[in-house]
Amino acid sequence: MSDWEGWNTRVRLRRRKPKAQPPRPSRLPARSLLPNMLTTFALCSGLTSIRFALEQKFELAVAAILIAALFDGIDGRVARMIKGTSRFGAELDSLSDFLSFGVAPVLVLYLWTLGDISGFGWIAVLSHAVCCALRLARFNVAIDDPDKPAWTSAFFTGVPSPAGAALVLLPVIASFSLGEMPFHSPYLVGVSTVVVAFLMVSRIPTFSFKKIRVHRDWVLPTLVFVGIGTALALSYPWQVLGLVIVAYAATIPFGPIAYRREMQKAAERAAEAKAEDEGTPTV
Repeated sequence: MSDWEGWNTRVRLRRRKPKAQPPRPSRLPARSLLPNMLTTFALCSGLTSIRFALEQKFELAVAAILIAALFDGIDGRVARMIKGTSRFGAELDSLSDFLSFGVAPVLVLYLWTLGDISGFGWIAVLSHAVCCALRLARFNVAIDDPDKPAWTSAFFTGVPSPAGAALVLLPVIASFSLGEMPFHSPYLVGVSTVVVAFLMVSRIPTFSFKKIRVHRDWVLPTLVFVGIGTALALSYPWQVLGLVIVAYAATIPFGPIAYRREMQKAAERAAEAKAEDEGTPTV
């Protein structure tokens, strides 16, 4: 074959049209929509809490945010269980979290007490909303990090947005059972809101509670404890919820300690693996 014929053959091959891609399915299984439906329920619940706050129904407003947190806690697990995770679902979840836990709680606080000091009160509202948005953006970027150690999944970087919403709403929840004074103070609520906002964007490791394992010997006592806790929560919902939030706040200082311990263990395992590869005994 001459050079001219070879050139013509290559040109004809380049001009061939690419193979047609198979058409995307026009119908999706309903189970793949379930996680996104749960996220949409959370979004609607968070938005509804603002409506209740505008109507001065603060107990219903807080309850709506709690329902949004419940849906937010199960949508990801359902998606992983049925293998329905998607990038679209992750983005929708972040938008829902921003409205339900970054905007709705502080608007409830503003209508409850922060509006009495409109200047500093609105600054507190903006600080929480902005820090929540930054925290969610950082979380989305960290998901795509392929070099993240596996043990870091037991920790969050900073306080997660649902926990941040619970912490800023603690004065309102406490006032439901203990009376508005002194929890209704706009200055106290404003300072606590700013502190929680900075905790969300901080680098402080906090427990994710995803890797909790119960020993076989503790299964029955755990079930008994859950049953008693459920009975107490049904009888005294706001008191139990307040105690749970306070208990979570008490775990925050222990997060960095546990994180450093896990880092130390990981470094020791890496040193042992390196020593085995090099064939030298470890001391």
